[in-house]
Amino acid sequence: MAARIDHLVTSGTFSLDGGTWDVDNNVWIVGDDHEAVVIDAAHDADAIRAALGDRTLRAIVCTHAHNDHIDAAPALAAATGAPILLHPEDLPLWKQTHPDRLPDGELADGERIAVAGTELTVLHTPGHAPGAVCLYAPGLGTVFTGDTLFAGGPGATGRSFSHFPTIIDSIRDRLLTLPAGTAVRTGHGDGTTIGAEAPQLAEWIARGH
Repeated sequence: MAARIDHLVTSGTFSLDGGTWDVDNNVWIVGDDHEAVVIDAAHDADAIRAALGDRTLRAIVCTHAHNDHIDAAPALAAATGAPILLHPEDLPLWKQTHPDRLPDGELADGERIAVAGTELTVLHTPGHAPGAVCLYAPGLGTVFTGDTLFAGGPGATGRSFSHFPTIIDSIRDRLLTLPAGTAVRTGHGDGTTIGAEAPQLAEWIARGH
């Protein structure tokens, strides 16, 4: 059975630098009827478990460690036995939310995560956060961008641990090189495609960020 992408929206809060905001997060489940991985266990472990059904959860993959993307990860891991995977450069952010529970494994640039006959390639895309990653699934024509790229442009870089020139470099070097028709599945809001975002991003790059 071919891998498919299931989509769940969960709601909670994002907190950083002394502020807290209400947010809706996209949770992505990649797999088939037997096994799956979860990308960004946000807010509601019970809702994610319900969406998984009786499938074996192979991994909980974190695109970055802002609290709204990882707050439900330990509970989901405890319920399923799945390991939590995070790029090590985001450990300082992770520890702000989960000081007593480290991730189970490290994500590395170029690493491939196999599930249900497809592969997710880890692309390290710092800028929104130091350890931010995207997950490219060429067999599904999709890249999961977390908060690195949205419909309308790059993710926010106005808070601690973020840097606008770095996110633009990441998008230019790691995402705009993907096929134009690649579907962009984001951490919040609607999706887009690489081709749809390329013209505006090219203007920012040409202006020197």
